[in-house]
Amino acid sequence: MNKIIIRENLENYFDKQFELRYFEMNKVGVASPTTILTLLEETAADHCYSINESLYDLERQNIGWVLVSGVLLMERYPCYKEKIIIRTWLSKYSLIKGIRENIIYDEAGNIIGRGKGLWVFYDIEKRRPIQIFDTIKEKWSSCFEESINHNITKKIEALDSANYLKEFNVNRYDTDMNKHVNNIRYLQWVMESTPEEIIDNYYLHLIDGRFISEAQLGDTVLSLTDRNFNSNSFAHTIKVQGSSKVCATANTIWKKI
Repeated sequence: MNKIIIRENLENYFDKQFELRYFEMNKVGVASPTTILTLLEETAADHCYSINESLYDLERQNIGWVLVSGVLLMERYPCYKEKIIIRTWLSKYSLIKGIRENIIYDEAGNIIGRGKGLWVFYDIEKRRPIQIFDTIKEKWSSCFEESINHNITKKIEALDSANYLKEFNVNRYDTDMNKHVNNIRYLQWVMESTPEEIIDNYYLHLIDGRFISEAQLGDTVLSLTDRNFNSNSFAHTIKVQGSSKVCATANTIWKKI
């Protein structure tokens, strides 16, 4: 396999190369947004594994990482069989949280995407944050460089009603090893409630999301979508039907294909 070479100082960075596969494509042969989020999660998981703190090792201690907010910006999506490199690093830590940065490179070393996520170190059984192990901070270290200048802590207001709405049941395959609905599932629900003419003629350029509370196995959730200030921008809310419980909020921007 040909290797992509990104000639930069690798200290504090972790790189992972992927070759895009058929089942990761959409109907026109480019990677879907959920594919990109899946590859970002796989890269983060391998970064954990690289310091002997794999997600399965942590799970045996009833500990995991939970995404609470994040942004993804894509200039373009990779094609079938295209090779990309995802570079990830930690730019900041608090007692219980870390900010993970991501840059996506194509085979020529061009940047095609950027992402940032705020992750909380979490006690799975007690359902509450805990202090990040000192050994994790030491092995990962950190780099103050940001992949994207975007505030992922600013509140995104929830919708009370919307012109576009879809209903989903939370099944076992929607949950992850932390026993809650995986953040990628929320993106899929957001996509499903976005107007069809947008999905068919535009690509997802940016999604900015907040994960607020957990949907439970057996819940029925509503995905609400409404237009923002312009025709290519939308507000989204995921909530539990029959209650005031908001699970997630997001804003998206779409660009013409």
